[in-house]
Amino acid sequence: MQPSSENLLRALDRAPTEDVVFDALLAEARRLGFEHCAYGLRLVVPVSAPKVITLNNYPVDWQARYQAAGYLEVDPSVRHGRLSQEPLVWTDGVFESARNLWDEARDHGLRVGWAQSSLDGFGVGGMLTLSRSSQPLTAVELASIESDMRWLVQAAHMALSRLMKPRYAVELESPLTPREIEVLKWTADGKTAADIGDILSISVPTVNFHIKNVVHKLKAANKTAAVVRALLSGLLN
Repeated sequence: MQPSSENLLRALDRAPTEDVVFDALLAEARRLGFEHCAYGLRLVVPVSAPKVITLNNYPVDWQARYQAAGYLEVDPSVRHGRLSQEPLVWTDGVFESARNLWDEARDHGLRVGWAQSSLDGFGVGGMLTLSRSSQPLTAVELASIESDMRWLVQAAHMALSRLMKPRYAVELESPLTPREIEVLKWTADGKTAADIGDILSISVPTVNFHIKNVVHKLKAANKTAAVVRALLSGLLN
């Protein structure tokens, strides 16, 4: 790792807010030759409609237009990031299915771009996008800076997820007991209350008692939702 990368990583680790992290990312993006930087963090809750948090320095009118037009749902670069963690260079072909988005983005000065997504062990996904208004991204330039950009993707994800995830994590009024965690793990593996009773040598009513407590502590609607919340929060690891 280069000294500059070590300094950036240290700054990201110590950053108290996501705005401070983003300022550091933007400075690095500009060092790499880009005008704009964007980072989107896709949480895994609520499962039916995961929350997406975005930070960027795009023109304000483009941010408003992107949101109003619902472009997040049709953006080919976002779709690529959900399916693959391979880097993506913006081209006409990439945006063939969303010509209006592509034309309007270029009208706002977003003509050349590179993006890559990341995924952590809790299922939280992120995507870093670096872009500029001119100067095509040549193969020579890409070869010289892509390792730095790919490193930046991971550094950004670690720093921003560290700051953002706690806001949406499950807050327990009281911690799960070892026995509750044990019961929940077997529930997550598809075991019935009778199965769990046999495995742990406890009665079915006792199993159900523990499950009821877990559902209450996790503020879940039922045991299935409780398992999902516990898994996503790392409580079963």
